[in-house]
Amino acid sequence: GILGVSVAHFWTALVLLAAGRSRRFDGDKLAEPFLDKPLAYHVVTALENVPFLTRIAVVSDTSLDFAALGYRVEENPDPSLGQARSLCHGVMAAKEAGADAVLVALADMPRVTAAHIYRLFDAADGLDTVVASSNGAQPCPPALFGSHLFDRLLDLEGDEGARQLIRRGHHVVTSPAELADVDTRADLEELRQLYGLKTDGK
Repeated sequence: GILGVSVAHFWTALVLLAAGRSRRFDGDKLAEPFLDKPLAYHVVTALENVPFLTRIAVVSDTSLDFAALGYRVEENPDPSLGQARSLCHGVMAAKEAGADAVLVALADMPRVTAAHIYRLFDAADGLDTVVASSNGAQPCPPALFGSHLFDRLLDLEGDEGARQLIRRGHHVVTSPAELADVDTRADLEELRQLYGLKTDGK
């Protein structure tokens, strides 16, 4: 890839982590209806016009068809090993595709915008890049990692995922609302109320 100073999005693989066990959410969280589509499809739609090199969805036990949306689907056979294992599957696939960077996004963050993703790219600095999102207090995904970090990402274990790497990286602040993630049914109810939706999901 021709990187120059920054990481170009067209050499970046989008890695969508959609394999959580949803232990705190009874049922297939990512397929839950929110507004006009399944919860996980919001980030998919938000990023559909960003010209990534390739799109990879790491899934486990979901009814959603990411392949139909242009994603290479990687099955995580054992999500109980934590988020790091899902990340490994995604990074391996990105490496195979020849990516210069990965943008890691979570399928349970329905309010992420393409504008914010472009701000992450603007803050990138070559193949050693670590750029994460932040609500002003806490760094979190979506996060961008240059290919020099791939081997470190592949060595991660457990639920900590890339947290340590992210802490030391560059942070792009956006509104806490954009970075809301849905872990529990209560989180989803809160979002529905915010949008003035009936909270029974009907």
